[in-house]
Amino acid sequence: MKQIVLIFICASIFGVTNAQVSYGVKGGLNLSKDFGQRASDSKIKEGFHLGVFAGFPFAEKLSIQPEFMYSAQGSKYSNGGDLDSSSNLNYLNLPVMVKYTTASGFYGETGPQVGFLMTLNTSSIYDNPSFYDNANKADFSWAFGIGYKSASNVGIDLRYNLGLTSLYENSYSKVYRSVLQLGLFYVLKSK
Repeated sequence: MKQIVLIFICASIFGVTNAQVSYGVKGGLNLSKDFGQRASDSKIKEGFHLGVFAGFPFAEKLSIQPEFMYSAQGSKYSNGGDLDSSSNLNYLNLPVMVKYTTASGFYGETGPQVGFLMTLNTSSIYDNPSFYDNANKADFSWAFGIGYKSASNVGIDLRYNLGLTSLYENSYSKVYRSVLQLGLFYVLKSK
């Protein structure tokens, strides 16, 4: 599955050679939370995302936008007592979004995302040093978003990433992550 996503990213970058390519930077707030079995007491954890993107139009209002994003995610757990804990996971995320843009600058987008776990830290009175060893190093999700780009190339977007891969290997319980992202972006140049 990893190879398919990477091939799709490469094809989207190199496959559209005569299109008007745009490049930009983006960043913003992450609100992430676990869901699934044994995640009912999960609370929202704040983080951030920061990265670059390229846009490749392939039809009048359609484009493909691959991105390279650093993303700080995680979750908080609380049972109301002394067992509060949190997880901090840092990913290199590679979403490939298909965008439909209107003439007014508003757009909708959707596409797959693969994330590669870079670091993981937990804070709890019961720290488990093998937590990183049991974590999946690749995270697959599907993203949905909306946004707006102004005539001055500044924009805002809202994206939801729905986790499709369990966060932990060799676990009888399936725990997934959802991430809501609110960001700003700037298109640096178009060719």
